[in-house]
Amino acid sequence: LFDGVYPFYVQQRKSSVFDVSTIIVIVVFLTVACSFLLIIPGIRGRARLYWTIRIFFSLFVGVVIVVVQFTGDWETGWVTANTSYKSFSRALVNADIGLHVGLAGVNVTLVGNPVNQVNETINYNEHFAWSFSADYDHSYGEGLEKGLPSPILYVAEKFTRQSPCGVHRQYRISGHYASATLWVAFCTWLISNILFSMPVLVYGGYMLLVTGAFMIFSLLSFFTVRNSPMCPIQFGTATLRTGYGGSFWLTLAIGLFCFVAGIAVVSLHYCNLDLLKTFFDLREDKAEECREITEVYVNPHFPKNGL
Repeated sequence: LFDGVYPFYVQQRKSSVFDVSTIIVIVVFLTVACSFLLIIPGIRGRARLYWTIRIFFSLFVGVVIVVVQFTGDWETGWVTANTSYKSFSRALVNADIGLHVGLAGVNVTLVGNPVNQVNETINYNEHFAWSFSADYDHSYGEGLEKGLPSPILYVAEKFTRQSPCGVHRQYRISGHYASATLWVAFCTWLISNILFSMPVLVYGGYMLLVTGAFMIFSLLSFFTVRNSPMCPIQFGTATLRTGYGGSFWLTLAIGLFCFVAGIAVVSLHYCNLDLLKTFFDLREDKAEECREITEVYVNPHFPKNGL
């Protein structure tokens, strides 16, 4: 102990929005996109533009479905307040306290105004996980042992199992269901791409509608948490209030886009099939199948015999 309080140990920090898993997913999808860029110059005519639009829109939908699984900004909130910095200390600091809720846990950030106060650098970003393979209370206990700043421990304590707020179970279960439905949406996205590469375009449109539906289901699962009363997070007279973050709205936008794209494909299948086949570069195959024979060779033996 140092002056009756736990010392601050240097530790690995996790970003509130991007982490290693997110970067890996983005790099993988960028690699696939670059591979298609090498193939596209070999496509002739207007089909090159159609291929480019289909590939990049499809990859964007796929990368969003996977990336939002690892982001920590489904629900965010910030507050600026004068608050105590350490336990058993009367020193007050002016800092920005942030709360970032993801599907697998929460990030609590603390940034001083200015960063250097009370002879220390106040710039913390701590992650507390509640996935099936992680124990939130254990992560919170480790934070106590490390001697994290009081504002971080105060916010993190609201999500523990023993907290009177009782929101740990709701956030944990809704996050698991939202993650599971997003993985189902990713599978249906893969199936839709397979169907679009075959002459069954209408079924690919149906799978796009299913993809959008499961993305909306994931949002509804996370939305149910808002029905639970959240304990006020007070720092003096300031209150930390949260709202839906970028990942929530991005998932909503991509889900609606899948709905619009699926409806467009199904509508064109019944209203203008030729235009749909042209966009998916399938009209040429149909023309070859229906091509008429321009020259006919007749054996002269048959006309002579009246056959």
